[in-house]
Amino acid sequence: MLMISLYDVPKKEQHEHGRKLLRECLRPYGLPEDAVMEKGSYGKPYFRDRPDICFNISHADGIAACIVTESECGIDCEPCRAYRERVARRSFSPEEQRMIEEAEPEKRDLLFTRLWTLKEAFVKCIGQGISYPMATAEFAFDGERIVKSPEGYRFAHYILHGGRYVVSVCVKG
Repeated sequence: MLMISLYDVPKKEQHEHGRKLLRECLRPYGLPEDAVMEKGSYGKPYFRDRPDICFNISHADGIAACIVTESECGIDCEPCRAYRERVARRSFSPEEQRMIEEAEPEKRDLLFTRLWTLKEAFVKCIGQGISYPMATAEFAFDGERIVKSPEGYRFAHYILHGGRYVVSVCVKG
């Protein structure tokens, strides 16, 4: 189950808004609200008594998203961010950097955000967070369609509100 919520709450309430989405997503699974969460070695949360339920939450600047599946999963949501060459050099493959540099100037920010959120969703799915060498997880697009991605994982991304927000998801298998 995937839930995305656009909202207008103070920054300090974003975390709680993400937790509310998680509770909504968990209803069909019959998981009690007091289910015990623990964290893996890189900080990824999981339910101690229900390893069959995998979830991930993301929130940033007016948007929150949650995914619940029966496979490892990751999600990232971001407002469209300005292209940052330094971040791209560190986190994107040479082909991805070239793709951004060759894009029309008005499309670079959205392309940068699409790539970034896909990479974040992937590293959250594998449970390693930003300690993973992100440049090794390569993506390519044909228009809106993802045509290259890490093997063994399924990806989707959503461009919302005319490019104001991007949400990307990754599911193992």
